[in-house]
Amino acid sequence: MSAAPSVEKSHTRKGRTWWIIGALLLVVLAIITLRLFGNDQKAVHSHSDAPQAVAVEAAHRADMPVMLQLLGTVVPITNVTITPRVSGHILAVYYQEGQHVRRGDILELIDPRPYEATLHQYQGTLAADRAQLAKARVDNARYQRLIRQNSTSAMLARDQEFTVKQLEGQVAFDEANVRNAELNVMYCHIIAPVNGRVGIRALDVGNYVTVGQSGGLTTLTQMQPISVIFTLPQNNLPDVQEQLNAHPNLSVEAWSSDNTHKLAIGVVNALDSQIDTATGTVRLRGIFPNDNERLFPNEFVNVHLLVQTLENALVVPGNAIQTGPDGAFVYVVQKDMTVTNRAVRTGHSDDHDTVILSGLQEGDRVVTDGINHLRPGSRVVIAAGPASTLPPAQAGSDTPHQR
Repeated sequence: MSAAPSVEKSHTRKGRTWWIIGALLLVVLAIITLRLFGNDQKAVHSHSDAPQAVAVEAAHRADMPVMLQLLGTVVPITNVTITPRVSGHILAVYYQEGQHVRRGDILELIDPRPYEATLHQYQGTLAADRAQLAKARVDNARYQRLIRQNSTSAMLARDQEFTVKQLEGQVAFDEANVRNAELNVMYCHIIAPVNGRVGIRALDVGNYVTVGQSGGLTTLTQMQPISVIFTLPQNNLPDVQEQLNAHPNLSVEAWSSDNTHKLAIGVVNALDSQIDTATGTVRLRGIFPNDNERLFPNEFVNVHLLVQTLENALVVPGNAIQTGPDGAFVYVVQKDMTVTNRAVRTGHSDDHDTVILSGLQEGDRVVTDGINHLRPGSRVVIAAGPASTLPPAQAGSDTPHQR
């Protein structure tokens, strides 16, 4: 009877022991967690108090070109498809494909012999009719003298006058035939109408061609000067039109399709007469000397149109401009090395700089790099580097962190 109570007491002691061990483990874990959490909070707090390294640049005055980047296509000022004006066999080709020719140079020769024979025929008819006209005029003069002497009838004299007029008309008709035959002989010699480069020929010597030959014989493209047709959004039209009215022309540059190489410099002096309603753009033509023939017909190019130059404008790097709920702003570094956000009104911008219309003063230092973790009042340290330098005029007010 006494053994059972002793077993119960033993189980009770073991249970209490396990409860005590579990409680001690919970206390140890709680202490460790509190210490780790406290260290993390201290680390975060100390990290937030550390100054942020940033790059800055001072707002400064500079001449700012207003340059529009547009898409254009190289289009020859003159592009001629050479077609025959008479029919016949090609006797000779006087040019090499791709050759530069001048206006008036003979390109090809169509067999002129049939047309020369026709010309000689008309010339003979003309000579005969001119002789008849000369005889009729002599007879008419004689009849006019006789009618004044009452030696012939008035009807015969009148008939002779009509004969002269009829022969005059016949001579005029013959002269027109001769002129037409001369033109046909001349058209057998196909000449270059403009200076330019000859393209690939369509037919070789010996082929028979007809008037208005489909596809023509070859093409002749004027290379110097050459033009670039490009489109301007209608929103930019007032500024461009105002500058064209004030100046005889605007400067324009043609760049490669990847916009990495400048190909040529030219001028724009005219706008198209209407806006394309489908695209909301208006066309312009830039004229380029193309002395080195860097521009090739139908080539796609990037056009840089210089509308005007804003003189002595206040500019900052474009990467300093940030956008918030209230619009554009910049972070300005103050004398105590903290930053404040400053609302600004921006103007024209390019790949590097942006014009500031209001909100900044010349010499204000704006943050250009390291902006992501900044808040108003954040402490900063200015990292050394080209972006952190100030213009010479502001060098005297630099902090020790700046060069």
